[in-house]
Amino acid sequence: MQGDINIAPFAELLADPTRVTILLLLSDGRAFTAGELARKSKVAPSTISGHLRRLVDEGVLRMEKQGRNRFFTLRDPSITHVLEMLALYAPTQAIRTLSESEQASAVRQARMCYNHLAGELGVRITEAMERRGLVEALEEGYIVTAAGEEWLDTLRVDRSKLKKREPIFVPWHIDWSERRHHLAGALAAALARRLFELKWMFRLPDSRAVRLTDAGKQGLGEMLGLEVH
Repeated sequence: MQGDINIAPFAELLADPTRVTILLLLSDGRAFTAGELARKSKVAPSTISGHLRRLVDEGVLRMEKQGRNRFFTLRDPSITHVLEMLALYAPTQAIRTLSESEQASAVRQARMCYNHLAGELGVRITEAMERRGLVEALEEGYIVTAAGEEWLDTLRVDRSKLKKREPIFVPWHIDWSERRHHLAGALAAALARRLFELKWMFRLPDSRAVRLTDAGKQGLGEMLGLEVH
C-alpha cells in the first residue's frame, strides 16, 4: 500500500541552478547534446554529465542515441508548465552584462513554452484573438468561436492533431513574465508551427526566445490588428 505523495525529492531535484538551467534550455522542445548543454550552461562537461544522468534516472529527461551523439529532451512537456508556474513565485536573476540584459529582454518579449508561444507576444496574440471574437474565455481556458475556426482555416493552421470535439477548447497558461494568460495546448502548438512555416518568426540562437520577421509583423498586423515593434 502506497502512502501520500512526497513532493520533497522532486523539489530537491529542482533546487540546483544547473539542473534548472538544463530544463529551461530544453523547455522550448529542442534536443541538445551534453556538450551543447554544458556550453550553454557555462559549466564543465564532467559537471553536466552528472546532472544529466540524474535527470534521466529520475525520469525527467529522455536520452536518445543518434550515430555517435546522444541527445537529451524533456520526457514529458508538462514539466515546462511546472517551471512556468514556479517562475510566477521566483525572484529574477541579477543582470551583470549587456548580453545577459539583451537575452532576458528577448525571453520576456517572445519565447517558446515547449511547443507554444509565450511572453509578451504570446499574450498579445491571445488578447487580440479574444478582442476580435475568435476565442471566448471560460473558467479554465478558451473556446474557439465559428469566426475563430474560419480565421484558423484562412491562416491554414493544421488542426488534424486536435481532439475531435465541438467547440474547440484551448487551455491557457498564466505567463510568468506578463502575469496574464496565453494560449496553450495542441491548438497553440499548431499555431506556433504555422508561424514558423510561414517564416513569420524564428528562433534566436542559444536561447528559447523567438523573434518576429518583418513578414510576421505585417501578417499579424493584417490578421489581428497587432502593431509589433
